[in-house]
Amino acid sequence: MTAGGAATSAAAGAGAAGRGLRAAVLPVVSARTWLAVIHLLAGLIAGLVSGTAALTGAVIGVALLPVFLTGVPVLMAVSWLGGRFARAERARFALLLGAQIPAPAPRRDGRRGWRGAWQAVRAPAVYREFGYALARFPLGLLQVAVLLAGWSLAVALITLPAYNWALPLGGAHLGWFTVRGPATLTATAVAGAALLLTAPRLTRALAASDASIAGWFLGPHGAARLAARIGELESSRAQVVDAATAERRRIERDLHDGAQQRLVSLAMELGRARAKFETDPQAASAIVAQAHEQAKAALQELRSLVRGMHPPVLTDRGLDAALSGLAALSPLPVTVRVDVAVRPPATVEAIAYFVVAEALTNVAKHAQASRAEVTVRRAGDLLRVVISDDGIGGASPAGQGLAGLAARAAGVDGRLLVSSPDGGPTSIEVLLPCG
Repeated sequence: MTAGGAATSAAAGAGAAGRGLRAAVLPVVSARTWLAVIHLLAGLIAGLVSGTAALTGAVIGVALLPVFLTGVPVLMAVSWLGGRFARAERARFALLLGAQIPAPAPRRDGRRGWRGAWQAVRAPAVYREFGYALARFPLGLLQVAVLLAGWSLAVALITLPAYNWALPLGGAHLGWFTVRGPATLTATAVAGAALLLTAPRLTRALAASDASIAGWFLGPHGAARLAARIGELESSRAQVVDAATAERRRIERDLHDGAQQRLVSLAMELGRARAKFETDPQAASAIVAQAHEQAKAALQELRSLVRGMHPPVLTDRGLDAALSGLAALSPLPVTVRVDVAVRPPATVEAIAYFVVAEALTNVAKHAQASRAEVTVRRAGDLLRVVISDDGIGGASPAGQGLAGLAARAAGVDGRLLVSSPDGGPTSIEVLLPCG
């Protein structure tokens, strides 16, 4: 191997090591991790308030039932407060975790007055909301205990060499031995660093389990869940139809206003050249040269038109090759990282490709960025696509472009998350189920 080749290999190895270190450390400072931490801490406080109020109100209401049924209004108030608390919890899960928990359908049996109100109190959803209010505090206490144990133990082990000498008996007692000596302290600090790198996964796992538990308590059940799911599918189907219609209109407009006009002009130029071949060959040659330029421009427009459609390379070689092709066509430098051990379904691949193509087009047009980065990873049955740039930010999820991408993702029960503060940077994250 030549010296230049060795230097290139060393630089590539150093770059790969740097990317690996960045990928390992990034979750520790990620906004998703700390939003999950805030969510778990807020859940403990909410559980303390809701549990105290629900238990106190239920005890008072039941105790007053024998006294001319005066406890009924108290129980009705408890059920009403439970519904408001459930609504606030759904909003908290959506805001901090992005977990959407649909509300159960309201109970309608045609009864009015006291009898209808009493039937509403006895609805199964009310009991689950009451149970969630009682379970919120012990559940939050357990989650926060595990959360604090993971993070605090990691920090304590990392910083142990700084204060180990001041502890009783000259060192920390870990099980059956006392930590002393440089080698033991170094091993302890390394173990703490490893635990710190796993703490974000523990945090997100706790938040995900909390969302699952809350979904069981606060979400619809049985026929109501089926009805809610049907409603979601109807909504996503409508979004997909609208997105497809908009895409068809865009293709028709671009073909009519762009490539078609150039092809008409090309035909006219060739007709003029044919008429002048016998009388003025030099002028005919100039016209043919113009027609050649028109043909190249038409081809370029056709390439731009089909760039966002399903390319053959995506079917043949997958997302890595297809997205690398998109990056090569971008007017600004784009770094592509694809880690997909098992190829997702063709529909999911097509949506991921279209999202990246549209996002890179928007970056080139509006972001005023100097570089962009595309990361695609598959974890289990979830494909995660992140497009980020160092531009001016200010991208609105309600804008036509991002709303169209969200509609496409919703067609396969996916989600689109946008972070684009004024001044940048911008990050578009798409989560696509691919089970």
